[in-house]
Amino acid sequence: MPFSGTKLSANASLIQAIFATVPDAMIVINNHGIVQSFSATAERLFGYSRDEVINHNVNMLMPSPHQERHDGYLARYLQTGEKRIIGTGRVVEGRRKCGAQFPIELHIGEAEAEGFHVFTAFVRDLSERHAAQAREQEMQAELAHASRVSAIGVMASALAHEINQPLTAIANYMAASRDILSSLPDELGGTMLEALDESAKEAVRAGQIVRRLRDFVSKGETHREIVKVGKLISDATTLGLVGAREKGISWTVDIDHVDVVTVDRVQIQQVLINLMRNAIESMEKSERKHLSIVARNLPDGMCSIAVSDTGSGIDPEVTKQLFLPFITTKPEGMGLGLSICTTIIEAHGGKLSVEPNPEGGTTFKFTLNRSTAEIKNA
Repeated sequence: MPFSGTKLSANASLIQAIFATVPDAMIVINNHGIVQSFSATAERLFGYSRDEVINHNVNMLMPSPHQERHDGYLARYLQTGEKRIIGTGRVVEGRRKCGAQFPIELHIGEAEAEGFHVFTAFVRDLSERHAAQAREQEMQAELAHASRVSAIGVMASALAHEINQPLTAIANYMAASRDILSSLPDELGGTMLEALDESAKEAVRAGQIVRRLRDFVSKGETHREIVKVGKLISDATTLGLVGAREKGISWTVDIDHVDVVTVDRVQIQQVLINLMRNAIESMEKSERKHLSIVARNLPDGMCSIAVSDTGSGIDPEVTKQLFLPFITTKPEGMGLGLSICTTIIEAHGGKLSVEPNPEGGTTFKFTLNRSTAEIKNA
């Protein structure tokens, strides 16, 4: 039964009322991309009035290069029927009247009547959500930096002893060199050169320890690079195992043809150092004190790195909550170390887990995506 003029007018008024109150921005275009309806929320979101947009191409709300390509996208869909955005949500960029670009979540629906296509776009502003995510990432970075600074305090006394050894060796070699120089017989020239060479090696070793400490504690920007897993572990042990020998702890590192990974080197070293320091503390009262680090390739394009100790182990009830913030087994711990480690590993696409060590104690294991790239001159 045909609608009367009054009925049509009432329907039009209802549609206008809906467009004025719908919470998300709502835009209706025809099959030529020309805007037919523009909701009040869309006006506030894009900064255009309804009259500035109606009967104009919807691409005025898009940044380049989508602005120039939109008509082609629409024409291709009408010719082929191949859906790319229609019926699915997608995060894209919108363009305000002032020219500013901003992130939006876009959902497009389609209706067809008497051969005419009408497309309805529902637009949600993601600016605040993205800003909140950026703030969260910044806070996590600050927290990770604070954790590294805190770890330095724990390692400071042992590190002083570690650095003192090569510096003492340097002093001894130099003293021996002075004695040799005072005699100056030609036959001792070779011995003198050997002593000086050893002195230089110890100086380099001391410098490496200090440099790695400085790199570890520095805040820096997040920077991912292709790194050999063996090199990653080797550098981390320089700091993570400081003072371990003095506590009677032995260790082994087993790396069997593990590939390279693309990671933030300092962040992954932070995870390794945290796990090593935890392992060292857990074995303080153990009769057998052995720490092992094992790296293996996994068949799913991942690799695993496991840090095991022969300490007292962890209560299964505590294990369930171990990676949550402020959960700790240490009397003076804040319970943030493993939580930060979890955040770092998950940000790299991996997973951090814990399980009992078959030899007694605990094994912490995390996974990383192997890199398909190669290191130049590796």
